Amino acid sequence: MLSMTLDAERASLTGRSPEAVEQTAAEKMRLIGMLEQLEDERRALSVVAEQGLPGARVPHGTALAATVAQRWRTLMELMASCRKGNEVNGYIVNLRQGQIKQLLGIVRGGSPITYGPQGKTSARALRALAKA
Repeated sequence: MLSMTLDAERASLTGRSPEAVEQTAAEKMRLIGMLEQLEDERRALSVVAEQGLPGARVPHGTALAATVAQRWRTLMELMASCRKGNEVNGYIVNLRQGQIKQLLGIVRGGSPITYGPQGKTSARALRALAKA
């Protein structure tokens, strides 16, 4: 579910609807909150059951230990995929912020940074497009 929400967030970040971005971000935060709550419950239950890591006290070689270990690996792989998706979405957000700052600088008549023929940066003042 988190993976699908991250995909939806990525689509909304590259789209034109701020409302969609807001909705998907809110859903992502809700799901992350649920995951944190479930992790707290898992930790509390493992303390009561005198378990460390999942399956640590289950005798090795049993079907239960193998099942627990496999499910834990699957969960960790899924979380790594979600982390990567979230990092991509964060990159998109940072890129968009830079674009907006650049556009605001142009509208306000700021000095944009440009590159000369030798590849050196320089700032040239532009006229503001409009004044309020």
